[in-house]
Amino acid sequence: MTTVTAPPGTGDAGRDVRAPRPARLSERARDEQRLGWYLVAPAVVVMLAVTAYPLGRAVYLSLYSYRLTDPAAKEFVGLRNYGVVLTDSLWWQDVFTTVFITVVTVAVELVIGFAFATVMHRIIFGRRTVRTAILIPYGIITVVAAFAWQYAFALDSGFVNEWFGLGDKAWFSDRWSALAVIILAEVWKTTPFISLLLLAGLAQVPEELQEAAKVDGASAWQRLWRVTIPNMKGAILVALLFRTLDAFRIFDTIFIMTGGAEKTESLSILAFRQTITRTELGLGGAVSVLLFLSVMLIAFAIIRGFNVDLGQVRGD
Repeated sequence: MTTVTAPPGTGDAGRDVRAPRPARLSERARDEQRLGWYLVAPAVVVMLAVTAYPLGRAVYLSLYSYRLTDPAAKEFVGLRNYGVVLTDSLWWQDVFTTVFITVVTVAVELVIGFAFATVMHRIIFGRRTVRTAILIPYGIITVVAAFAWQYAFALDSGFVNEWFGLGDKAWFSDRWSALAVIILAEVWKTTPFISLLLLAGLAQVPEELQEAAKVDGASAWQRLWRVTIPNMKGAILVALLFRTLDAFRIFDTIFIMTGGAEKTESLSILAFRQTITRTELGLGGAVSVLLFLSVMLIAFAIIRGFNVDLGQVRGD
């Protein structure tokens, strides 16, 4: 422990000013932390075994100029592929498209998902029926849902233009209208996932706090921001983290609807085009590694931004 002696003449000579000790975890918190590691260890081992080789292979290939159709011309180029990708305007265009889709879909899904979660939490009659109906879209395969939305907005066979009197509106021939349909399909498909996670958070908010705030004269809006949301911060973090990472890696919905045309290409489709379509394994590996690093950076930023202390929430 650090001891600081007061200088002479201050009247505090001989008095030790001891630096405060850092807060220690309680025995319960340590036991739960240890149990948490034991529970996640098998999943971590399996995921590392499944992902370690593909990731290592992608890093390896990204250091080479390597085209699958000409394996004899394979050449070590170091970080040159990363320079080519990062200086290409197509990369930054796809970054903007991916970030735009991610931000809009996650923001809308959080709002609608919270509303659905509140309904599922407070409804008394027909609770199982309502929950089942809300969760149906999430149970549909993404490719099937994408084909259904593409059919609905198609110029020749779609019914959206006819129902809303939009005439010959070609939704997929314009960048922003195509992105609107893609975002709409994503929101419809994955909002139930958000609502399910937020419902678990709502169940953890003590009803006594709500009643106490109501007795103190807090309005519904004040109870929402000062009681409900702070007490379900952990659930919001999990929902935001999982959905943001999933949205940032969007592939199948865009691939089915536009194939990346009209500047709707995402980073995952860019990696697919470089690796599979053009067989440029070096550039494709570089794009994949950069996409992986972007996902890790987003996860780190979200976790650090929320700074949820579960031990403090429990009062440890």
